[in-house]
Formats: sequence, C-alpha cells, structure tokens
Amino acid sequence: MDNCTEFVMAVAREAGIFLKERLNEKHVINYKGEINIVTEEDRLSEEMITSRIRERYPDHDILAEESAGMVLGSKYRWIIDPLDGTTNYAHGYPVFCVSIAFEKESEIHLGVIYNPMLDEMFVAEKGKGAFLNGQKISVSNTADLSSSLLATGFPYDIRSDRNNNINYFNGMAKSAQAIRRAGSAALDMAYIAAGRFDGFWELKLMPWDTAAGCLMIRESGGTVTDLFGGAFHLEAPHVLATNGKIHRDMVALLKKIDGETFS
Repeated sequence: MDNCTEFVMAVAREAGIFLKERLNEKHVINYKGEINIVTEEDRLSEEMITSRIRERYPDHDILAEESAGMVLGSKYRWIIDPLDGTTNYAHGYPVFCVSIAFEKESEIHLGVIYNPMLDEMFVAEKGKGAFLNGQKISVSNTADLSSSLLATGFPYDIRSDRNNNINYFNGMAKSAQAIRRAGSAALDMAYIAAGRFDGFWELKLMPWDTAAGCLMIRESGGTVTDLFGGAFHLEAPHVLATNGKIHRDMVALLKKIDGETFS
C-alpha cells in the first residue's frame, strides 16, 4: 500500500469521523430538488477533503458532488462524494459513508469507501485487490437469484418520472430472496465487494456515487455493467453490479421488466 493510498484513507477517515460526531446535531438543510437535499455537513466534509487533496496534489482535477471542483486539464482526477446517504444523515439514520476515487487517464486506480459508524475502511487498488480494514475481501458465491440478497435505491425524481425503478423493484422482489434499500449507493457497492449483498442495481447515479465502488467490486471478483449488460462507464446513468454469478439472470429479468413496462 503506497503513500497515496494511506493519504486517501486518512482523509476519508478524518471526514467520516467529523460526520459521525455531528450526526445527532440539528442540521442546516437546503434543497437541490423537491426531495434532493444537501446539509451543511456535506459541504464541510467536501471542503475538508478537497482542501487536503489540493494541498498535496495542486495540479490534479477534482470532481465533487457539492461544488464546482477543479478542472485544470490534468490526466489525474479525484472523484469525491463527501457524504453518501445525505437523507439518512439528515434524519439521524446512521447509514452513510465517505467515498473517494482516484482516476488516471480516465481509469480508476484507487477507491476508498469509509463507513464511520462501523469504522469500516474499504480500499481497492487496481490490480491489487480489495480490502476491508486490511483484510482481503471477495464477492459472494451465491449462484441462484432466488437465494440472493439484493440492494437498490430510488432516484430523486421518483415522483415525476415514470422511469423511477418501482417497476424493476417489484419484479426483483418476486425473484430474489430479499431486497434492501439502505440509502447509500457507494456503501451498497462496497457491500457487494465484501460479499454481503449478491447484486445491486440503481438508476440515475452520478460518477461520485459509483467511481470507488466499481473498482472495488471488480477487484473483489464481481461484475459491473450498465442495467442491461452493456459496458459501464462513469457517465452512464444506470448501473448493475453483482458477484458475477447472478449477473446474467439479473440482466435477463431487468430486460424483461423493461419490455413489459415501456413497450
């Protein structure tokens, strides 16, 4: 593990501890949409992370959820979600994380997801595997969709757009053992990598939601594609991530549901 990885882990932990300490305080909340919110802690966590990165890597680009970031034309870019699970956090529900990814020439080389409530540090380095608190992790061995524990989430425009995942949720709920909707896409993806979930899908995500998690899942032996099995890239709005063993079945079911809904 090189100095860069240690640095990112330290930054993620610092931000996560800050968030944990303020979880039960009264939060200043602003609305980016009808139900899409941002807290003061989102912004303070992001400022903490980006300031550390700018100090150490002043020539690198930064893409972050709550600010304009930094675009210098560098071949290096940091992709940051300072608080994934904002709605949970605003309500005092202790399921959230900090996600930081490092990209070189449009390829993710490092991903860190930190869950401060359980002090769980998920780390993936390209070509070196994925780890939880220093121990190597791998995806689950579940090969049957009907025995699978899945995870998903719903987009912020659920009230106004027909393409809101309710159709896929209904279909998957009848085919899997169970589905969890915890409210943090990055944490869901880390849990795929650790074998806690067998499959995950979600619509209308952003690069900061998926950048670290995608590398983590692939480095732990899993599969990441778009919703219907095509190549996934960070600007793709929909993602399907699994242990690889149930991927084909999930793709087939999602395609079937899509055809029945939108035909």
